[in-house]
Amino acid sequence: MHRVFTLLLCITGSLCQLDVCGRPPLNTRIVGGEAAPDGAWPWQVSIQSVSYGHFCGGSLINTDWVMSAAHCFSSSSPAGLRVYLGKRSQQGSNPHQTLRSVSQVIRHPYYSSYTNNNDIALLRLSSSVTFTDYIRPVCLAAHDSDFPSGTSSWITGWGNIASGVSLPYPELLQEAEVPVVNNIQCSSMLGSGVINHNMICAGLVQGGVDTCQGDSGGPMVSQQCSVWVQSGITSFGYGCANAYSPGVYTRVSQYQAWITHTVRTNLPGFISFNPTTACLPRPPTQPPPPSQTSLSCLGRCGERYNIRNRCNCYSGCRKNCCRDFTQLCYNSTSCQGRCGERYNIGNSCQCYSLCRKNCCSDYVQLCT
Repeated sequence: MHRVFTLLLCITGSLCQLDVCGRPPLNTRIVGGEAAPDGAWPWQVSIQSVSYGHFCGGSLINTDWVMSAAHCFSSSSPAGLRVYLGKRSQQGSNPHQTLRSVSQVIRHPYYSSYTNNNDIALLRLSSSVTFTDYIRPVCLAAHDSDFPSGTSSWITGWGNIASGVSLPYPELLQEAEVPVVNNIQCSSMLGSGVINHNMICAGLVQGGVDTCQGDSGGPMVSQQCSVWVQSGITSFGYGCANAYSPGVYTRVSQYQAWITHTVRTNLPGFISFNPTTACLPRPPTQPPPPSQTSLSCLGRCGERYNIRNRCNCYSGCRKNCCRDFTQLCYNSTSCQGRCGERYNIGNSCQCYSLCRKNCCSDYVQLCT
């Protein structure tokens, strides 16, 4: 198994999900799969219609939003849609289940039903959910993530167990492990022009394990150290679990900017997945005293303490870490009108007049 280093990305002004995403407390670790233990995949949701029940899967990405596939929705109308969270079986008892209606369906503006490109949608829940051991968000692959061929991935859903064969009673959530297939090899198997850079493939060359009808919109995830990261959204395939026909998934890392722009607040946790370097132990998380460097983000670039005892980290601070200072530039009384000010331990104001060009030199020590 590869060891990996986790790069955490959180945006200023948001209550980022990095503290909870991708960490299922009850997970000690589809077609050709097996029933998943209760609570193993707490971000998995069942999207249902009041008319005909379950039709697609999805993944919880924060307290208010679910991510799924655009092809699951014929329009942007949320009428009649229901999202079930904490659900294990489609029939029978679900003691940990929570239900929400949908207030908004946002399909990617450039989704193509002809090419299956940009097959991603976001659903705003009618009200926020409370995280439990059975309901938690997944972390999302950041834009610079790398999922090379062979990367171990897990797919989950309530879809058919074979083409035209429904999941038998009580329709328990299924899980299966599949390896990533690189896009060049996937294109050679599925045909020229089918696969593009917004897609990621996974499956066994000999077949036997795959997603199928009813799994659409559900997550494909990979484990990085102690965190599960969503790499794909179940999109399409030719048959189910056929040989030389891997499943095709929407590549989540391509949509970080669109997801961020759409969700805006309380952003999902984005993690740069790269299976080439060693895991580093997480530093202890301790609420720091006001106006001091946060101990909960030691070694992370561009950190600073805020009033919610949370550490806002800026992984790209060498290029630009000044956006978080914009509001302070206008509100400060002691340094009014000067760009990039912040208060230090002695409550004096340090001002960076050139912050729009470069305000990162003061962070060099924090980054090392």
